[in-house]
Amino acid sequence: MNKRIYLDNAATTPVLPEVVAEMVPVFTENYGNPSSIYKEGRDAKKIVEEGRAKVAKAMNAEPNEVFFTGSGTEADNWALRGVAHKNAKKGKHIITSSIEHHAILHTAKQLEKEGFDVTYLPVDENGKVSPEELKKALRDDTILVSIMSANNEVGTIEPIKELVGIVKEHNPKTIFHTDAVQAFGNIPIDVKDLGVDLLSVSGHKIYGPKGIGALYIKKGTPIQNLMEGGAQEKKRRPGTENTASIVGFGKAAEIAADNLKEHEEHLKVLRDRLIEGVLSTIPKSELTGHPTDRLPGNASFIFDYIEGEGILLSLDLAGVSGSSGSACTSGSLDPSHVLLALGLPAGRAHGSLRLTLGRDTTEEDIDYVIEQLGQIVKRLRAMSPLDEDHPIDDKVYEHAHH
Repeated sequence: MNKRIYLDNAATTPVLPEVVAEMVPVFTENYGNPSSIYKEGRDAKKIVEEGRAKVAKAMNAEPNEVFFTGSGTEADNWALRGVAHKNAKKGKHIITSSIEHHAILHTAKQLEKEGFDVTYLPVDENGKVSPEELKKALRDDTILVSIMSANNEVGTIEPIKELVGIVKEHNPKTIFHTDAVQAFGNIPIDVKDLGVDLLSVSGHKIYGPKGIGALYIKKGTPIQNLMEGGAQEKKRRPGTENTASIVGFGKAAEIAADNLKEHEEHLKVLRDRLIEGVLSTIPKSELTGHPTDRLPGNASFIFDYIEGEGILLSLDLAGVSGSSGSACTSGSLDPSHVLLALGLPAGRAHGSLRLTLGRDTTEEDIDYVIEQLGQIVKRLRAMSPLDEDHPIDDKVYEHAHH
């Protein structure tokens, strides 16, 4: 098969032609430094502010509450470290969840080394954070709560508005951050409605360029800068602005906001077709994440007795790009922290596959993938030392690897 079917849109998305078209002139004609006072600088500043207004509008924020960063990861780091260091005198307790992106979890671990106390909330078998657990974890010295809007691996959407309500009822001064990198552009995100103080987004998850993200900082939120330098971004984030990418991010956010309903519906129909097709034709397969409260384009599975890595390599040969929650794919043998947090034993968690759909995904693509996946799973299971008589337990799993 010559055509590639790209089903890893949660990892990154192709840049839309309309986005590229808006970016090109910034490289060639409108190349001024937005901080310069002469005409070229003023022209560049103008398009930076237009990009900011578009990103702000897409999340119902004020433009002066949107600060551009180099990535969603930087925005997450800034939210956690900036709030922790600015508010350390008020308290050193931070709450997050056990299924956050590594940009949050690794930053939290680093803050623990610096003397902060971090509570990692458990999730249920569908990946949901419990409002009750959050209520129990809150303390008088809790300065920050950070819970993702939707999970990047299993697609579960978290009840952010409800969680914010619980935090603010306990103490209106406790700051609430949400990592909305996967949610923004795929489901409605309205910062005023959610009531969050901080929110992270990224350009390349919404058909914009890589290397550009943003942190929404609600007016009056006490947060320290992550870096020192010039006075860019209202003295909040130094470094010459990435003008072309800001323009691209703005255009992508505008398109995402304008087409959100259709985009969501298109993805949901195909996602459900994929989930139904896989579960009904492949025995010993299971959906991971919440059955209904999940991102419209996310379908994530566990296949017993085989490994995600083998499935991925076979899919690749069949012309399909997907991803595995198992970190085998990144060169380590640790199963995904998200799947373990859902209560899956390590052995089973290794058989994970995440397929994330996009704007260009078609019904034909989905049907081809269901058919190929069925054959691949059957073939890999025929070669596997594991089966119903030798089920996966972690000892068998260890033995198979040594």
